[in-house]
Amino acid sequence: MKRYIRLMLGAKSAHIEECLKGNFIGADFDIQQDISKHLYENWRDFNKRFIPVWLETHPDKSKVSAGLACGALWTVAKGLKRGDIIISPDGMGKYHIAEVLDEYSYHPGQTLPHRRTVRWFEQTIERAEMTDSLKNSTGSIGTVSDITNYSAELEQLIGGTKQPVIVSTDETVEDPTVFALEKHLEDFLVANWNQTELGKKYNIYEDGGDLIGKQYQTDTGFIDILAISKDKKELLIVELKKGRASDNVVGQIQRYMGFVLEELAEEGQTVKGIIIALEDDNRIRRALAVAPNIEFYRYQVSFKLFKV
Repeated sequence: MKRYIRLMLGAKSAHIEECLKGNFIGADFDIQQDISKHLYENWRDFNKRFIPVWLETHPDKSKVSAGLACGALWTVAKGLKRGDIIISPDGMGKYHIAEVLDEYSYHPGQTLPHRRTVRWFEQTIERAEMTDSLKNSTGSIGTVSDITNYSAELEQLIGGTKQPVIVSTDETVEDPTVFALEKHLEDFLVANWNQTELGKKYNIYEDGGDLIGKQYQTDTGFIDILAISKDKKELLIVELKKGRASDNVVGQIQRYMGFVLEELAEEGQTVKGIIIALEDDNRIRRALAVAPNIEFYRYQVSFKLFKV
């Protein structure tokens, strides 16, 4: 299956021109060594090996930041496969497109030394041509973002077709009119975090002003929102569900909580989970009855008109 990956080539796309001229993509993350012997099949094993290395040069950073950096480096060096399509922004509203051609190689002393050779397409994509959903996904924080869910739209844009497309979702929503209002639930919650009940106690995880706690990668999926209490004593996992939540989300969030506790939590930190959905039912209430460290919140969508 062909995958589509949004890749930042340096902070604020600083190295896009050099990559275009040199027919490569790459990463840095201050790991100054050839990592070819350590590109394990499981990125979690790679992180165990290199998180301590990264923290040695970034002693003021947390395990959360280290995990994100090392995970992104593994993805560029190992996770990308030949034939994957790379979408890289130039910082001026245009996305360049490339196909991955070979395996990892190390180029010491050069820009983005952890590299993959690519073939750049002649076509580019204007950000203004994208749907709002694709804009949100390609504009997400982080070096690497899998946008394969938007393959139908991307293929039309690359092929020069500009008509609107319907992007599929892997979640079943009972009322499509409700989904239309709810599709930006995560972005809305993040944008209005400080005005919510959760914002009184927790901050979404940041690093250098970037909200790295949004769509944080684990070995079993992506955490919708990773936050930390203002006193730094508790890590919070927030799982968002459009429509009605089912009891299987309890197992999902518990897996995320286990990962955070084992891999990211500092000594003395605890982990808590919160599920947010439009509705619950008796099954999820039963499941949560024996999971005291997980809470359930309902959200409400409202629409009002005011005469002026």
